[in-house]
Amino acid sequence: TQSTWDLQFQYLAENPMSALSYNFKSIRGVLPADDIVNVVLSKTQRKTPTVVHAKYEVSRIRAFYMRKVKFTAESIHEKLTTIIEDFPKLDDIHPFFADLINILYDRDHYKLALGHVHSARNIIDNIGKDYVRLLKYGDSLYRCKMLKRAALGRMVTMLRKLKSTLAYLEEVRKHLARLPSIDPFTRTLLVCGYPNVGKSSFVNNITNAQLEVQNYPFTTQSLFVGHTDYNYVRWQVIDTPGILDRPLEERNTIEMQSITALAHLKACVMYFLDISESSGYTIQQQISLFNNIKPLFSNKPLSVVLTKIDLRPFEDLPQEDQQAIQQLQQDANVKVVSMSNKTGEGIGTVKSSACDLLLEFRQAQGDAVTGGSKILRNEENFLKGIYIAQPKNRRGENERNPTIPSDIIQGQKKKLDKPLLKETEDQYGGAGVFYFPVQAVSYTHLTLPTIYSVQISVVAVSLKKK
Repeated sequence: TQSTWDLQFQYLAENPMSALSYNFKSIRGVLPADDIVNVVLSKTQRKTPTVVHAKYEVSRIRAFYMRKVKFTAESIHEKLTTIIEDFPKLDDIHPFFADLINILYDRDHYKLALGHVHSARNIIDNIGKDYVRLLKYGDSLYRCKMLKRAALGRMVTMLRKLKSTLAYLEEVRKHLARLPSIDPFTRTLLVCGYPNVGKSSFVNNITNAQLEVQNYPFTTQSLFVGHTDYNYVRWQVIDTPGILDRPLEERNTIEMQSITALAHLKACVMYFLDISESSGYTIQQQISLFNNIKPLFSNKPLSVVLTKIDLRPFEDLPQEDQQAIQQLQQDANVKVVSMSNKTGEGIGTVKSSACDLLLEFRQAQGDAVTGGSKILRNEENFLKGIYIAQPKNRRGENERNPTIPSDIIQGQKKKLDKPLLKETEDQYGGAGVFYFPVQAVSYTHLTLPTIYSVQISVVAVSLKKK
């Protein structure tokens, strides 16, 4: 795994945003081969001239058919280029996504499909160039028309050979669009363990991800992501499918998704251990699985979570099982916490302890956590510098009575010395009788306006009705 991290660091140092800004949901749909043929030919018919006569000059006839061949080749080139560029290149994305694509769709088949489309595009480009060259020597309308017909026919034949390849890429695109949006560098809690030990229930309790929970194993068959808040920071919680204790080559696609996440994500690993054994797996089997996948936990903070303590507390376990868990804690040097998803006991403690472990780990790692990305480094430094001030006496601990400054109280007393309007109204007869006495106002200081006498003549005209 160390070499994998070196490759990640080297790639992200050169391209810090390429693997982070990639969105699998942005891949455009891949049309079937017959639909591409229909679209291209109808577009050629609409966008190019459609009328030619034998009486035209040969140069004009040649130009007419050369334009159609060129336009058709360019249209097909554009369609196939869109397919090639939209799909991720496995060497250019994060190793986690590259290995996930390898598990789900087979790396070789995926590369062969894209290579087939790339080869078909080059062949169609060469067909267009060759027939344009031949059309320069066409000596009649009939010969030019036959050359154009042969060119378009060979292009369409080449496109129809891509039928199975394009159908495979469309299925890959649909599945990629359904993959969860996982950020490989953000603060992540990774939940793993045997099937049916309470992983999905825990994720549902601390996040808003409404995962399916049933009483049979392998309910979760792919990676699911939820988000939670701790210390005013958003955390990513990944629920992985259950893993069985068997050799790596015997594990199926569902289990390999969990192995891929454990191998590539710098997260706090939370190994769930069902001490009630209601999942169908004994404590010894679960400890054996822990030791089997222990190399995947290297250079990662690790927490062992004892689940379903409502069914069987730790104190009620047989002595040998208690000693096995304590020996596991000493050998792996991990923190062991317990909880119950049904009663909610210990869920907050499990979450806070895992988050604190990861925070300490990320502070010690420095730039290795951010993969060399300047943007992620600045974000990490910014979050480290945030300090949330808390009052010494929290609300509810001590009774805090309202305090009014003395100046405000004295000002209120001064205002109260003057009678209120309601009191004055009642003193002088009440409503409807009392009126406010108007103070005498002297207008001697005002300047009177000058009035000019103007003689106006008014002529009255009477109109008699006829």
